Amino acid sequence: MAKKIVGLCACTMGLAHTFMAAQGLEDAAKELGYEIKVETQGADGLQNELTPQEIADADIIIHAVAITPQNNERFDDYDVYEIELQDAIKNAKATIQEIEALIAEEG
Repeated sequence: MAKKIVGLCACTMGLAHTFMAAQGLEDAAKELGYEIKVETQGADGLQNELTPQEIADADIIIHAVAITPQNNERFDDYDVYEIELQDAIKNAKATIQEIEALIAEEG
C-alpha cells in the first residue's frame, strides 16, 4: 500500500506562490514514492478540496501556508506539519524527509 500525503497550500494573494508550493510538494512526494493530493486556497477559491477520508488516510499532512486556511477545523484531530511556502517551493523533498525523520523519532 502506498504511503499518502495530503497537503494544503494557501497564501495571502493566492496566486503564484500557492500553486508553486503545491507543484513542489507534488513533485517531491512522487519522487519519494508517495501518493499525494494537494488542496489550494487562492484567488480562484478552494480547489481540489480534501475529503475527510483523504485526511484520515494520510500518513503525512502538510500545510504550506501564509494565512489561516479556510475550514481549518478539519485538521483538529491530526498531526499537521506546517511549513513555509518557500520550503515547499524550494526544498520540498528535504522538507518531506525531515518530517519522515520526525515521525520515525516519535513513532
